[in-house]
Amino acid sequence: MKLDLDQALISRARTAAASIADGVMAEIKPCTTVAVERSILRLLGVDGVDVDGVPLPNVVVDRMAEEGLLGLGAARVMARAMAATGDDVNTIAAKISRDEIELAELPTAGEAAGMAKISAIATKSVARIAANRNYREEFIAKHDEAPTPWLYVIVATGNIYEDVKQATAAAQAGADVIAVIRSTAQSLLDYVPYGATTEGFGGTYATQENFRIMRAALDEIGQELGRYIRLVNYASGLCMPEIAAMGALERLDMMLNDAMYGILFRDINMLRTLADQHFSRMINSAAGIIINTGEDNYLTTADAVEAAHTVLASQFVNEALALRSGLPEEQMGLGHAFEIDPAMEDSLLLEIAQAEMAREIFPKHPLKYMPPTKFMTGDIFRGHLMNGMFNLTGVLTDQHIQLLGILTEAIHTPFMQDRDLAIRNAKHVFNSARHLRSEIEFVKGGRIQRRAAEVLGLATNLLEEIAASGLMAAIEKGLFAEIKRPRDGGRGLEGVVRKASGYVNPFEELLQKEINARRVGQ
Repeated sequence: MKLDLDQALISRARTAAASIADGVMAEIKPCTTVAVERSILRLLGVDGVDVDGVPLPNVVVDRMAEEGLLGLGAARVMARAMAATGDDVNTIAAKISRDEIELAELPTAGEAAGMAKISAIATKSVARIAANRNYREEFIAKHDEAPTPWLYVIVATGNIYEDVKQATAAAQAGADVIAVIRSTAQSLLDYVPYGATTEGFGGTYATQENFRIMRAALDEIGQELGRYIRLVNYASGLCMPEIAAMGALERLDMMLNDAMYGILFRDINMLRTLADQHFSRMINSAAGIIINTGEDNYLTTADAVEAAHTVLASQFVNEALALRSGLPEEQMGLGHAFEIDPAMEDSLLLEIAQAEMAREIFPKHPLKYMPPTKFMTGDIFRGHLMNGMFNLTGVLTDQHIQLLGILTEAIHTPFMQDRDLAIRNAKHVFNSARHLRSEIEFVKGGRIQRRAAEVLGLATNLLEEIAASGLMAAIEKGLFAEIKRPRDGGRGLEGVVRKASGYVNPFEELLQKEINARRVGQ
């Protein structure tokens, strides 16, 4: 190990993070949310919109909530409806939207038979998710895997069909991962838009049809190029588990899926976010989807030197929470960023210390490394150089997912040629320094080792402080990103529901079985 990190400190940090995660699990276990129940309906096959364009999963869940039934779970209520009507779930949803079914008046006598039908549908749905994962793994096994760091680029036109053109061009230029940036503020919508979309703001709406369109396009170009092109979107915000479900059904490969991002940066209620992230990560785990966490965002509001330990502390917490959702380390793309002021003396050494520390503490994780943005200016030559130094740090410290910086970052939405230059920059640096890591050792007790030891010590102390009070209290104090959020405030709190006696979520057991089977087979 290059940093000679104190293993006892790392052990203490993980112990504290485990305690924090256990506290979160105790808080969320008695609760479900409207988003979790909508995701259950989607996995059961409910799709489409009503005459007013409202998504049917929203219509059904809202009706269940109005009638005081949501605490039983959407699956159990739908089981009653299936037993009473003999209809499939989507027909039932349409009838509910037309006020043709009174949920509170459904008899409970046939509930067991209805639950058997629900279980059979749920089993087929999880099998579809498993088949998607198998297809991905078989394709990658058949073709050579791109060496890491993977070249991760974004498209964000607002029009899914234009996104396809840009994504195809990026893949042809060498991109390994395509992220379709989501339309501005979609994370605050408590519903998922329906169908293909051609208008967005700063990005393209995340919809199941848009997922299908982009997946088909990347599969087509991947076949031509002889390599698998990974697709990314956002399982975050008020519809976090729903989008995870849609991504699993349409074979997305990565999802931005953080435990605290929505709380800190979108003012979404803590309990809502933490409950949603747990189920979304179970889905992602079974689907083989790599999550990307959002620690890099902390450095947009806090100083990258002073707050570096909060990034590491959050990585430990995200890891502990993900493990409790059954997500293996190999699917945890813990996030961090190259955001230290470049005018600071030895800033590159500090960046290397942070990146190498993440690699050594989380050796199995496909770390996601974010490019410089905070100190980008209109000087494109300086920006291109900063991105080159970021790329050098990435290959030197064995990052796995490298979101490429664009030289016009601070000027305008990047042109296609700007993205091409970013890919050329990264490919040149990665090729030129491919084995640099194996040729370098750091000076014992030198600047890089001392910096890493300092950050680890501060992160461990912070985690032990949080473990004493709990994660929600820590967020209330503003210990992450220098942002304070109230426990009983934020968007979406009204969508948190206490589970009633007899609550049923058939997917929890089925997803866990799939996760366990994968673990045994490895």
